[in-house]
Amino acid sequence: MGGLLDLARLLVAPTAEGRGASEGELQSEFVEELTFSSADEIVGMLRTMLEEDWMALPPWARNLAFRLACLQRPGDAELLRVAAADLRAFGPDWNDIAEELLREAERIELTPEG
Repeated sequence: MGGLLDLARLLVAPTAEGRGASEGELQSEFVEELTFSSADEIVGMLRTMLEEDWMALPPWARNLAFRLACLQRPGDAELLRVAAADLRAFGPDWNDIAEELLREAERIELTPEG
């Protein structure tokens, strides 16, 4: 398999590549690849997928990807803001979490380093 981005694209259009894997198998492959991907790989995949079609990637996959990236980069205020905006786009169920992410991003930006 070609990596996280390829699996994400297959989630969007599983029959386009003619892989023959069931939807459940494809989802399992994506989750496994995502679980062991670096924050850079995850953020790159998200950026590409959102640029190609911001609504194509299933919300569960987006939420999991953003969550794992944020856990790997807890001090990245920009990533927290992007994750919050994404959650709001698919809310209102996640608006409280989005607000928490925004507060944390603001706290990070206001806290002097040192």
